[in-house]
Amino acid sequence: MEKTETIFGTRAVMEAIHAKREIEKVFIQAGLNNDLIKELITLAKRNSVPFTFVPQQKLNSLSTKNHQGVVCVLSAVQYASLEDIIDKIYSEGKEPFLLILDRVTDVRNFGAMARTAECAGINAIVMGDKGNAPITADAMKTSAGALSHLPVCRVKDMKKTFKFLKDNGVQIIACTEKAEKVLYNFDLNSPLALVLGSEEDGISPELLKDADHHAKIPMSGNIGSLNVSVAAGVCVYEAIRQKNYK
Repeated sequence: MEKTETIFGTRAVMEAIHAKREIEKVFIQAGLNNDLIKELITLAKRNSVPFTFVPQQKLNSLSTKNHQGVVCVLSAVQYASLEDIIDKIYSEGKEPFLLILDRVTDVRNFGAMARTAECAGINAIVMGDKGNAPITADAMKTSAGALSHLPVCRVKDMKKTFKFLKDNGVQIIACTEKAEKVLYNFDLNSPLALVLGSEEDGISPELLKDADHHAKIPMSGNIGSLNVSVAAGVCVYEAIRQKNYK
């Protein structure tokens, strides 16, 4: 695995936030509660920077330096504004085509899906600011460089994001093996967002409820589901087939 770029030490991390560096996540040693840590947490919240409390062993694995209980992992990409992307697509007379990822935690799965999305001409990947795989150098490598060309939008509230997309005419289809209707029975030749979920338990119930439709990939074998990156490829290219190869 390639080395992840990190910043360590409370004040150094605070300076990174002030400087608007693209931060994947801030890791804070559990149990620390001094005034400087409180100031860091307030600053992170104000700037919508994800943070989490972890054991000291986790911090030691991220940095061998004197981290003082705080390590910041920098993102390998510059995050984009979903609102700006949607405006740009419509202003060019085109239709949005998005991939929404819900709690996909495996870096290699994420990288593989990014590669598929870029090859397919998807406009952007949309993901929540918590519970997803970090976009590190390893994710960049697995994507075969696709993340250098494909915008990634990190959103704080996925429920509001779904509403924003619907208000902008985007059909949201949740791809899940729990669906009753097969993917091929849907009209995907429209402004579209495909939702793929966690490797462990799929798409969260809240997002399933807010999606316009649920669609499944037909399965004939004994195993009930595909790897999420493979499922993404099947779903994305069915949409491509309908949009471009009628």
